[in-house]
Amino acid sequence: MKKVLLIEDDTVVRENTAELLELANYTVITAADGKIGVAQAKKHLPDIIICDIMMPELNGYGVLQILSKEKSTKQIPFIFLSAKTEHKDIRKGMDLGADDYITKPFDESEIFSAIESRLAKVAIYNENIALQKDVETTTFPDNEIKTLDQLKNYFTDNVEEFTFNPGEIIYYEGDNSNYIYLIYKGVVKTYKIDEQGKELITSLNKDDDFFGFTSFTHNIPYQEAAAAIEETIAYRLTKSELQNILDKNHTVTLELIDYLSDNVAEIKEHLLEMAYSSVRKKTASTILQFSQKIKKNPKENPKISRSDLASIAGIATETFIRTLSDFKKEGIIDVEGRNIKIINIEKLKRVN
Repeated sequence: MKKVLLIEDDTVVRENTAELLELANYTVITAADGKIGVAQAKKHLPDIIICDIMMPELNGYGVLQILSKEKSTKQIPFIFLSAKTEHKDIRKGMDLGADDYITKPFDESEIFSAIESRLAKVAIYNENIALQKDVETTTFPDNEIKTLDQLKNYFTDNVEEFTFNPGEIIYYEGDNSNYIYLIYKGVVKTYKIDEQGKELITSLNKDDDFFGFTSFTHNIPYQEAAAAIEETIAYRLTKSELQNILDKNHTVTLELIDYLSDNVAEIKEHLLEMAYSSVRKKTASTILQFSQKIKKNPKENPKISRSDLASIAGIATETFIRTLSDFKKEGIIDVEGRNIKIINIEKLKRVN
């Protein structure tokens, strides 16, 4: 039977949850506060830990930080169970290394699903470690990543996958820049907020794009925020691990420099257009940019909010909407709810 350590200061929640887990054939060890929980974890070495955040003596964040530094406990899956539902609290827990975050109140299926998936992941990981002792791995070792495509394969084969809902913040400007992201599927915008609270989108990132780069030599925070525009699946690698890969593979480092240089050139061109083009030209270019870069097919309908499109163009939302209305009257586009349908792409390209 798998052992679950339940650290929870609320007696009713602790006893009810323990009973629920025992009925599901788990061996349950309980602790009434974080300090006791740390001692129980070191003594019993459970298969998984479920821990509240707000507790006396030592809170859940402290428990995770202590156990993650201990050789005997750092690999034990750790799930936060808390009434704290703010995004910043969830993100803080995940950044500390938690495997999952369940908010109170919860139902049976939610907690069982979280436990079973984490235990299954550990089982698969252990099986793979055992196989690697006898069979040569089929993934690229750090010192055999020669191309950007192989680096992306390394992300998909070795890095944990994350899903972000439309509008969900991936990181805020000023957050610690601990991770580099690769998008498997979806669209992510990076943006800055000016002193008047206006949002300026600095880039749009689609399938197979990297984002989240900051200095490798200085510990500076993210210089812009990132959020999902549509449902997005992305892989997240620590910056230190990527730096280790690049140190061993200079060829892929050069390819990555080329990739980032292309992004910088594209941003410069966009900034020049924002500074000197007419409102009509900015609006037309924004529709084309989003349609071509994100959807790959200009005839597909961009599904993006008017405020986001206006932010990319660098003009007021009201002005952008009025220009869209003009384009519709001229037979260049059609607007259906949130969707923009390009009717005459050649005419759209010729807008000045």
